[in-house]
Amino acid sequence: MAQSEVKAPALVKGLGLLDATTLVMGSMIGSGVFIVAADISRQVQSPGLMMLTWVITAVLTIIAALSYGELSAAMPQAGGQYIYLREAFGPLYGFLYGWTFFTVIQTGTIAAVAVAFAKFLGVFVPAVSTTNWLFKIGPVGLNTQMIVAISIIIFLTWVNTKGLRAGAILQNVFTIAKVGALLGLIALGVMVGRRPEAITANFTDFWRSSGSPWDIIRILGVAMVGALFSSDSWHSVTLAAGEIRNPKRDLPLSLALGVGVVSILYMGCNLVYLMALPLNAIMNAPEDRVATAVISQILGPAATQVMAVAVMVSTFGCINGLVLCGARVYYAMAEDGLFFKAVKRVDPVHHTPYVSLWVQCFWACLLTLTGRYNDLLDYVIFAVLLFYVLTIVGLFVLRRTRPTMDRPYRAFGYPLLPAIYIVAGSVIEGLLLIYKPNYTWPGLILVLLGIPVYFLWKRQSVEG
Repeated sequence: MAQSEVKAPALVKGLGLLDATTLVMGSMIGSGVFIVAADISRQVQSPGLMMLTWVITAVLTIIAALSYGELSAAMPQAGGQYIYLREAFGPLYGFLYGWTFFTVIQTGTIAAVAVAFAKFLGVFVPAVSTTNWLFKIGPVGLNTQMIVAISIIIFLTWVNTKGLRAGAILQNVFTIAKVGALLGLIALGVMVGRRPEAITANFTDFWRSSGSPWDIIRILGVAMVGALFSSDSWHSVTLAAGEIRNPKRDLPLSLALGVGVVSILYMGCNLVYLMALPLNAIMNAPEDRVATAVISQILGPAATQVMAVAVMVSTFGCINGLVLCGARVYYAMAEDGLFFKAVKRVDPVHHTPYVSLWVQCFWACLLTLTGRYNDLLDYVIFAVLLFYVLTIVGLFVLRRTRPTMDRPYRAFGYPLLPAIYIVAGSVIEGLLLIYKPNYTWPGLILVLLGIPVYFLWKRQSVEG
């Protein structure tokens, strides 16, 4: 009898509906909801427009999630958005997404959120600070805040190499904790945080400074950047689609549930801010910590410590979700010969893409050391939204080019709702190009730099 071939270790289907939903929610909720209201309010100068910014963001994100639900159920493979773009437009488009995702989007976000964790840890451990340098040579050095951020990235990467369930359990615990923190903030704000002077100041002239319809569109389009990024990474669960037990049902459902719940929480938090603080106080909150300013009215000096714990819990869970899901994109790229071959290796015992996880870890840590990750994230605002719009365009393309594809779930409201997202996203892109060119053109250039890299990689793959 011929000896049977030994199969290479593969990823395992170990995620259920709860795990998938907490991945959606946990990856979305970071530190943004606690601080971005200050910058949004400074741009819109109106309580009504501030809330409208969050409402439009919620609507667009839910439409995108419902659209991705069809793609994820039809193509439940590791890599998510990379797979959808590859199948709709060809491997170049998938690579450009993966290239940008690896170089800046995912790794830069991991670095930035890890530094946010370290920053709030400094409330309890003053030695953790950007000014506490271990060494510094010119602009290059290593401070204690960087050490903490890097340690968190390495620790959570290690946890996720020990098995899918290890990362999923950690994600469930911390997502439930931070949802509880947001619910607590909303409950405290509604019950005891309301201030008559704030309610009078904000709701008497709710739509002040709105201007003409064009002015409203222009202001909202630019101001939505903060809200969109606070709501970003909602699609992370699709990146790990190959490890969900019942993807045809659980992927669309987890996207709808997760995005819906987080969007409601975000709108609730911002409504509480308006009931507790006059708009001017929101605009000028110390270090933009609006949530801390609200809680300080209720708890006094203890507010700083309470919010520091809440943000640390939130960012810790967010990093875990980003680490777990992000590595699946580079794994899928390596499977297609568009990334280092070693990245497609799977641990034979734990069934995790361990090389991909450590490569992601290395690059995220490197970005943390540069101290430039926030600048890089600003530059890819345009690119992130561009890939969302392209992916939803891909929904239309695949309906036409692959009409017989098995679609267990079909996008709710198709074609109207996905078309609305494409139009709205394109308008926002245009406004950002016009009014924030310093942040948008570099992001577009970064994406385009991936074109020669793609052809170089393809040539080396053929020669190899």
